[in-house]
Amino acid sequence: MNNRNIAILIDGGFFLKRLNKLVPENDCDSAENVASCIRRMCRNHIRNLTGEGGSRWQQHVYRIFFYDALPYEGKAHHPIDNRPIDFAKSDVARYRNELFDLLRKMRKVALRLGKVNKDKDWTLSPRLTKKLLKTRQWVNALEQLEEIEAGEDTEATAFTFSAEQVASLMKLRDLWNSLDTGAVSLGLRQKGVDMRIGVDITSLTLKRQVDTIILVAGDSDFVPAAKLARREGIEFILDPLWQQVNADLFEHIDGLQSGLPRPGSANPHYNPSTLDE
Repeated sequence: MNNRNIAILIDGGFFLKRLNKLVPENDCDSAENVASCIRRMCRNHIRNLTGEGGSRWQQHVYRIFFYDALPYEGKAHHPIDNRPIDFAKSDVARYRNELFDLLRKMRKVALRLGKVNKDKDWTLSPRLTKKLLKTRQWVNALEQLEEIEAGEDTEATAFTFSAEQVASLMKLRDLWNSLDTGAVSLGLRQKGVDMRIGVDITSLTLKRQVDTIILVAGDSDFVPAAKLARREGIEFILDPLWQQVNADLFEHIDGLQSGLPRPGSANPHYNPSTLDE
């Protein structure tokens, strides 16, 4: 069998978010297991295309590109927990750096790392923002306090709330008490990841380094680069990790194929699955 030149490009942020929906928890609970899942996914892709899934599967691989961003290393003060945070020492940073170190040592794997910048300050999640905005009507129950404070004899004035006002105040209290560490997040944003994917697809295509590109991603930002690759005769396959894709995306790719099993499949381990069967 003639060797094929296949490049596999993996959007790391997307892959890591989807992985726990596709494999058992004990298969993705450490950097070592995640690296193993990446290797298994790539091997399954090669098996689907070439029939070669044994020890020589990598002979068909030009390179495996893994795109992600270096962990944020700044410091901040958490507004709810009232504690300082050193992001460089966080569990997320340690895990990401450990995974990157493992991938650097894997055969035919190339890391493409962008960076994370602080784009804005702490913000509430959209879900909680909507809830808190609704509390404006409950705050009306506190208007009595202003009236009492404006009175000349505050000691003789009794606090009287209706049952409806008491219920509103209780809801307001419960809502604010329910806010925990995860209620807010620092406005961090990846920079340079999508650009690197587009540049590599273009470079691989124009230099004729591969005959097939497999992209593991979940959005359509890659469409311009995919159109270029297909015009130049490169087979372009998308693996959205079983996430639904827009119907109009099919005109820009040569097929959908998954290197990991469908969520909820009977045998979640090691079996390749294809979306276009």
